[in-house]
Amino acid sequence: MDTPVATPNRHGADGTTGRVRVLYVDADCDDITAVKETLTGSADEFTVTVCETADDALNALEDASYDCVVSEYRLPDRDGIELLRVVRDQSFDLPFLLFTDGGDESVASDAISAGVTDYVTKTPLSEQTELLRQRITSAVARYQEESDILDRMTDAFFAVDENWDFTYANERGRRVIGRAMAGDGETTDLLGQNIWEVVPSLEETEFSKQYRQAMTQQEPASFEAYFEPLQTWFEVSVYPSPTGISVYFRDITERQKHEEEIRGRERTLREIYRVISRKDLDFEDKVERLLEIGQHALGTETAALSRIDGDMYVFEIVCDRTGAIEAGDAVPLDATNCERAVVEEQTLVLADIAEDRPELAERAGYTEMGVSCYLGTPVVVDGSVYGTFCFYGTEPRDSFSEWEVTLVELMGNWVSYEQERERREQELTRERNRLEKFASVVSHDLRNPLNVAFGRLTLVDEAYDGDPEHVEALQRSLERMDELIDDVLALARGGHKVIDATEASLDDIITAAWDTVESSDATLERADTDARITGDQTRLQQLFENLFRNSVDHSDDPVTVRVGTLSGGRGFYVADDGPGIPEAERDEVFERGYTTSDEGTGFGLAIVSEIVDAHGGRMTVTESADGGVRFDVTGIQVE
Repeated sequence: MDTPVATPNRHGADGTTGRVRVLYVDADCDDITAVKETLTGSADEFTVTVCETADDALNALEDASYDCVVSEYRLPDRDGIELLRVVRDQSFDLPFLLFTDGGDESVASDAISAGVTDYVTKTPLSEQTELLRQRITSAVARYQEESDILDRMTDAFFAVDENWDFTYANERGRRVIGRAMAGDGETTDLLGQNIWEVVPSLEETEFSKQYRQAMTQQEPASFEAYFEPLQTWFEVSVYPSPTGISVYFRDITERQKHEEEIRGRERTLREIYRVISRKDLDFEDKVERLLEIGQHALGTETAALSRIDGDMYVFEIVCDRTGAIEAGDAVPLDATNCERAVVEEQTLVLADIAEDRPELAERAGYTEMGVSCYLGTPVVVDGSVYGTFCFYGTEPRDSFSEWEVTLVELMGNWVSYEQERERREQELTRERNRLEKFASVVSHDLRNPLNVAFGRLTLVDEAYDGDPEHVEALQRSLERMDELIDDVLALARGGHKVIDATEASLDDIITAAWDTVESSDATLERADTDARITGDQTRLQQLFENLFRNSVDHSDDPVTVRVGTLSGGRGFYVADDGPGIPEAERDEVFERGYTTSDEGTGFGLAIVSEIVDAHGGRMTVTESADGGVRFDVTGIQVE
């Protein structure tokens, strides 16, 4: 036989709305008459269909929809409990009332186990039919309320029994199932049909796997999956029971698209960071990679960094899939859209040039080059517009998103910053070269007469028989001049950025530096210095020499200097047990010319600071554990 159908709408078999449709199953004519009179004669509107056998009732359920089934227990072909079980197999919530005097406690217990809605005895019939009417009204009201709640759910919902036949689907569920169904997508007769036959495309998908697993294991399941036939992502929750599963699902395609967009943006930002942080790429290579990243993200044919040269627009770095533009090409500035970005000094966003800015459609960029969409931002260097960082294509588009505009501005700002930084570095390099050349010339010009003075002093010392203090004072002055010349040269060269860093033994550098310190009262201690240090070995040795001399020269008593490495390879420290540096003066000690010694030049720690900066490191001054001074150098690799 075909499968019975029950739906929660309020339309009877005769098409009448608002009536309670009751299927009454009984073979006793007197009982039938009494029930029909009570129901049809009441203020509530009932439509009563009578069947004398269980088979007739099941056939009636196939042909029409009912709000309630009322059945006698004793029927000619089977009992009312058997009929109830068949109905429950197809509809877990259709109201079903037993109206009988033929049962006992065991019958009532079996009826409850089978899912009966209510149990009403017939005797006395004249009174019990009225009670039956009340019970029917109440049961149908609850049924309708529950159905309305399910239909009002924002989630789609359906239920199937243990045989995978639909027992319920709310309106949202029906719409989705209808779209996925094979055939005409009609869901009027959905209930009672097998889910795998109705939607065969579910087979061998994540949905069928999860549904079958929940049914078999009787454990709830929640998952997200893509349903290819509908090109839709669904979030699904499955709740099993011994009689089937209930499935709640919602369309999350837009959410998935949004999340994928966010993931895509994160990938783009990570890719940009990897490019700009690479030390093996020069500025031009980095810009070319950024143009390619932007080209992929925006989907445009052409991307370029260009500069303004008078009234010409010169393409400096180009990524052009059409092959029409190459680096070095130049066009009149007023033929381009970039001219607007340059003049207005702000990002120009044109998804459809002809529609957004019709006056620009008359320019050669549109009429000859075919540029129909444009997104570009000005590159500003030292307060002046250098050129543009732009992307354009030959097809108009609906829009450029805020993310796309922000992405172009982000990359354009980096280009501006790098241009300014490179320009400043070039200027600084020229200035340092001039300073070093000047220092070398001065050193040469000073050393010649200084060497003559040393030579003459030696002769004077040999022939002079007066107070030796005069000669010694002159010797110290000449030596101080020599130290000043060395320090001036070191300062001129110390700030040059370390480019060719090499790895060396930290212990060896410390030993070489300590050997230059002229003091028999100073002691050197080491802690974990059996390591490798990366940098300019000559300048690193000078760094340690100056720190060692600083400790020795500023201590009246024998001093202990301790050198150690910082945890995690972060750098190293030099500490002593001397008088230390007052906290208020610690920010001044690296200034050129600062000294508290009559014999110091004031350049020693300034040179140290320059060397640390040239290595990209950082230096801090604190009090040592022994009350002296401690210099921590971080950012120089020590392993």
